[in-house]
Amino acid sequence: MDVRDQVVLDVGAGPAQFAAAFRRAGARYVPVDYDPAVPSVADGGIVGSATDLPIASGSVDVVFCSNLLEHVPDVEGAADEMVRVLRPGGILYLCYTNWLSPWGGHEASPWHYVSGEYAIRRYRRRHGKAPKNRLGETLYRTSIAQGLGWAQSHPDVEILVARPRYLPDVARHLLRVPGLREILTWNLLLILRRRPDATPEPNRG
Repeated sequence: MDVRDQVVLDVGAGPAQFAAAFRRAGARYVPVDYDPAVPSVADGGIVGSATDLPIASGSVDVVFCSNLLEHVPDVEGAADEMVRVLRPGGILYLCYTNWLSPWGGHEASPWHYVSGEYAIRRYRRRHGKAPKNRLGETLYRTSIAQGLGWAQSHPDVEILVARPRYLPDVARHLLRVPGLREILTWNLLLILRRRPDATPEPNRG
C-alpha cells in the first residue's frame, strides 16, 4: 500500500530498517516503545506501553507492529489498543513469533521445548549471562490460536490477510489445523482493516 503522507505508528519500534523504509516511502513515521533507549524513540519518538498507548483514538492511518506481542503479557489488550488508535478504514499490520514455534524461545531456542526455565539455565551456562528473552519476564507463551481468535472475534476489524509470515502464501492453510499450526507457522502475520462503521472509542490520547 502507498503510505506517502500517512501517519504510521510503529508499536514496539526496534529495527532501524523499518524506520528508514517508512521514511523513504514518505510516511509520517511515529515510533513508540517502552524503552527510551531504542534509537528511533530516542530520536524524537514516543515512550509508552503497547497496552496503554499515549495516542489519540482514531488518529493513525497505519499501525505497524512486528515481533512485539510475544513480549507482552496482555496480547489482547495490546491488540485492542492498536485498533483503538486507528482511524476507520485504517490498516493494522501485526506479526509475532508464537511460543511453540522452533524460534519461540528466541536466542535460547530450541531448548524452550524442554521448558522455559531449562532454556534459560542452559543459555546462562553456555554464555555466562541470562538471555535477554526470559519466559514470564520478557517473553510469554503466545499462541497462534490466541492471535487468530482475537482477530476473528473483534467486532471492529476485518481480516485481509492471515498467513505464516515467512512461508509461501499457500502455507496459509496451515492456520486451519490446530496443533500443527502452532509448530509449523513460525510467525503469524495478520493484516487487518478497521471497519468504517467501527464503534467510536473514547479519546484517551
